[in-house]
Amino acid sequence: MSLLADRIDALLPQTQCQRCGYPACRPYAEAVAEGTAGINQCPPGGDEGIAALAELTGRPVTAMNPANGAPITQSFVAVIDEPVCIGCTKCIQVCPTDAILGASQRMHSVIAAECSGCELCIPACPVDCIAMVEAPQLSMPARAPQFRRRYEQRERRLARLAEQRRSSHEQRKAMLKARASAGDPSEAPALDPVARALAAARAKAAKPQ
Repeated sequence: MSLLADRIDALLPQTQCQRCGYPACRPYAEAVAEGTAGINQCPPGGDEGIAALAELTGRPVTAMNPANGAPITQSFVAVIDEPVCIGCTKCIQVCPTDAILGASQRMHSVIAAECSGCELCIPACPVDCIAMVEAPQLSMPARAPQFRRRYEQRERRLARLAEQRRSSHEQRKAMLKARASAGDPSEAPALDPVARALAAARAKAAKPQ
């Protein structure tokens, strides 16, 4: 099953757009391999993608499922109206290929060559400053391996950050616990939310009226 999922995944455009109803291309490939998803749920793959998946899986060719959208026959990239951008980073947080540069309260811009055209940034933008423009010079099928690589790199980066946060939190808990065990009562509220609430209430009651 994994080998079939690999072969299916290799035929997908790797836009990671979620139009198929799955969080990324690989989960969709696995669902197709398992027979729990149709071969007609990938608009970026278009009719050619359906035909390729039909040949690989032995399923009949069907029209694109309208619930997933219409076939996409052109390459698009996101463009940010930079003077309107407020630097909220919401688009950066959802970009599956890390194709958006910027920082909090700083202007953002799109790296066109890395943009998969997924459109996930558009609903994320609170000021509606992102538009999709045709980019015929950027072939989407040819860039599929690049999109997959960028997506996998991003997933690894996010996993590392999550692990660092978890480790830092655990270290702080252990440090506070050690201090409390050593007889430092000031650390107890930080460990116990009930104790923290009681300490706050006592501090408030102790304030002169």
